[in-house]
Amino acid sequence: MELKIPRIVLAGTSSGVGKTSIASAIIYGMKKRGYSVQPFKVGPDYIDPSYLSSISGNDTRNLDVWLMGKTELYKSFVNNSNSNISVIEGVMGYYDGFSGDSNYSSTHHVASILKTPVVLVLDASKTARSIAAIALGYTKFHKNSRICGFILNKIGSKKHVELCRQALVPLKIPLLGSIPQNSDLRMDSRHLGLIPVTEQKQLKEKIKKIAREISDFLDIEKIIKISKNTSPVLEIKQDVPKKTKTTIAVALDNSFNFYYQDNLEALRREGAKIKFFSPISDSKIPNCDGLYIGGGFPEVLASSLEKNQKMRKLIKKYAEMCMPVYAECGGLMYLTRSISNGKKHRMVGLIDADTNMTKKMTLNYTKGTVCDMCVISNPSNNIRGHEFHFSEVNSVSNDSKFAYNLEIGKGIKNKKDGLILYETLASYGHLYFDSSNYAKRFVENCSKFSRR
Repeated sequence: MELKIPRIVLAGTSSGVGKTSIASAIIYGMKKRGYSVQPFKVGPDYIDPSYLSSISGNDTRNLDVWLMGKTELYKSFVNNSNSNISVIEGVMGYYDGFSGDSNYSSTHHVASILKTPVVLVLDASKTARSIAAIALGYTKFHKNSRICGFILNKIGSKKHVELCRQALVPLKIPLLGSIPQNSDLRMDSRHLGLIPVTEQKQLKEKIKKIAREISDFLDIEKIIKISKNTSPVLEIKQDVPKKTKTTIAVALDNSFNFYYQDNLEALRREGAKIKFFSPISDSKIPNCDGLYIGGGFPEVLASSLEKNQKMRKLIKKYAEMCMPVYAECGGLMYLTRSISNGKKHRMVGLIDADTNMTKKMTLNYTKGTVCDMCVISNPSNNIRGHEFHFSEVNSVSNDSKFAYNLEIGKGIKNKKDGLILYETLASYGHLYFDSSNYAKRFVENCSKFSRR
């Protein structure tokens, strides 16, 4: 059966051209006209999706070919496009992906898989007629660019926008918006990009204000018309959820909020009931058979995490009881003895090592094999993930047990990742659960623990 899913991709010539602000404005404008909107974000990103979710009222889903594979990506898009229109925000520059010699895992790759029209954001701040050369390059770089419209950002004046408009006329691709240069229309950011919406209550109001103001400079009606001029997609049968057989407690607060919605749903589909808790403010963990501590910014709120001594002791106690624990990046950092961000803060102390913040960013897709039995996988499975952090875990013992040997990526030490202690797996790498049977294995291990 074929489904009609109106959809649009918002891409950029590079990072920093204003994609998230403009995508939020498009969503705002569509909602103002009575449409419900399902947002998606290309690439391994946890922060930008929080902005799109805040404006749309729907959980943003990630679309990443490297992590998910084409089949799972297509499946996730189709099954989660339950609104009137789907808006997909791109990542980095339009053709930027896994390598420099192909479009693999780029925004263009995703747009091609989903046969979706693309609106390209152009930074016009330091150019006029030359903007047409940039635009022409993007439309002709690939034989089917799918670019159906342009939006100019950081316009200086009426004369400036007219010069750019005149230059773009020969391309015969519509100009769908011209946004003035205005520092008040910028989102706040720090070392890993934008600040997550969950951290500051006032951010939600600021995002809404910026989205509302930018939407006035966009031709929302034309963007909606383009989104509707799309080919049908094939309906995909959804998996039937299994009966609930275990409970997994998931850390969720201002320190830990980097989770793919698909990962949480994969756990539920395999029979897990999810209960959330806060390592910052809660004194107890919900009754559970396993823990999932995702990524985030434990270094920013290290003082608050340190103060909650009851929680730190409880997590260590549960892990030493061999309760299954899965921790990624920020979760890994939290399980070490300490996090140093100019001052040393005590953490859980399960892992006999310390975390130090650095000024050097580690940003990679990762690839490797599972070399030892762990809570989410048997040995010999291939893994694909990503790592993104400004920290190092130091003083890791040479006889430490690791789950992953990496072919691509840095990992924790010597291209090894996934420390194994008791029934705990803690890694710098983030995984997409539906790329293998990770959710199934974790739920099975939690279920076994519940029957002890």
